[in-house]
Amino acid sequence: MRIQGQIRMGYFPLALAEARRIRGFLRSPDAEYAVVDPCAGSGTALGEIAPAGAAARYGVELDAYRAEEAGKRLEHVIHGSCFDVHCPVESFSLLYLNPPYDWTGSESRGERTEGVFLDHCYRWLKPSGVLVLVIPCSRLGSCSEILAVHFRDKAVYRLSEPEAMRYEQIVVFGVRRNHRERSQLKDWEVAQARRRLHDMARDRARLPVLPDEADRVYSVPPSGPVNWVYRGIQLDAVEDVLPKSAAYRQASRILFAPETRITGQPLIPLHAGQVGLVAVSGLLDGIFGEGETRHVACWQSAKTVDRFEEIENGVTTIRERERFTQSLTLAFGDGRTAILGDGGKGS
Repeated sequence: MRIQGQIRMGYFPLALAEARRIRGFLRSPDAEYAVVDPCAGSGTALGEIAPAGAAARYGVELDAYRAEEAGKRLEHVIHGSCFDVHCPVESFSLLYLNPPYDWTGSESRGERTEGVFLDHCYRWLKPSGVLVLVIPCSRLGSCSEILAVHFRDKAVYRLSEPEAMRYEQIVVFGVRRNHRERSQLKDWEVAQARRRLHDMARDRARLPVLPDEADRVYSVPPSGPVNWVYRGIQLDAVEDVLPKSAAYRQASRILFAPETRITGQPLIPLHAGQVGLVAVSGLLDGIFGEGETRHVACWQSAKTVDRFEEIENGVTTIRERERFTQSLTLAFGDGRTAILGDGGKGS
């Protein structure tokens, strides 16, 4: 995940306009029913998809602030990870899932979180329950196995709001199969469904846009209240007491070692190459000068490309040679800046 996404903890909320369009595809039962969002954020999406009333709305959110905001909109909110939530399987009538868009480990060895979250949470959905899955189109393939085996009546639409287009989001509707329907499923049917989903993932432009007026309706079955338990630890509480731990104080000497400062004169004069190494390693960085000449200096290594042209028998041959040089950036107190290097001085 990019740094911006990591700062947001993978939080890419659904545009409210898209949530209203999704709501048009759902037909609520006359009886009470339970809905869940395992990555609830501030609760706005689920609150729009399943308005207050007969729906008992459940949400799980890892971020403390967003969990507090979700608690103002949803009836049941847990602050923590959905992987530490334990509840009876086949309990909810509707599962709305907009998981983090990331890898569980490195890109070469990890799994996509979209598939991991779906694999964990689809079991909470009762047979004939409705799935609403919002993911980037390119990640539809990582969810294809579960969607092909456990869900029928699937429909895939691309989202059209600017923020949704930025992340190439799509929405997948599906109805969970019961045990009998799964047992009657043929291998070739699963393979065909997976192939179709992979084809959709490769060409988002061919998917229909989620319309303002629903072109099909998914009936949400009734269900009773859900008894769920959170068996994880509260991360905020751990962060508060961690500095008081004796083990943490000992480890902090290594984890947060004081800055090393080197002073004094070298035993022998440094030649040009040694001065360059000392400079670009940051040992000559700092604040220098007085008055108007007081400035901050920062050395770094810069790549320079030398270009040569050779003409022989009317043929011009261009050669390029890369080399590294020292570059000094200066920032003065009055706002002036300068960069000193092979190219001279700039500001």
